[in-house]
Amino acid sequence: MSVTVRIPPPLRPLTGGADEISVEGATVKDALDALDVKHPGLKERICDDRGVRRSVNLFVGDEDIRFLDGLGTSLDAGAVISVVPAIAGG
Repeated sequence: MSVTVRIPPPLRPLTGGADEISVEGATVKDALDALDVKHPGLKERICDDRGVRRSVNLFVGDEDIRFLDGLGTSLDAGAVISVVPAIAGG
C-alpha cells in the first residue's frame, strides 16, 4: 500500500530536495526499506543497528511509533510517516 514519508529539511539533500516521498509498505520498517531503495543512505540517517536513532522521532499520523509497535507499526493505505529530528535544549 502506498504511504507518504515527510522528510525534514536536513535530510532533503538526500532526496533531491523533495519534502515528501511516496513509497510502498505494510509497516514502518517496510516503508523505510523502500525509501532507502529510492534514496540510498537515507535509512541509515534515520535508523541504526538498534532501531530508530535517538536523535530522530518517527510519527505515523500524530502518534510517535515508540508508543506503538516501533518499526513494526502497521500502516494503512495513505498513512503519513513524519521524520522529525529530536530537539534538545538547555
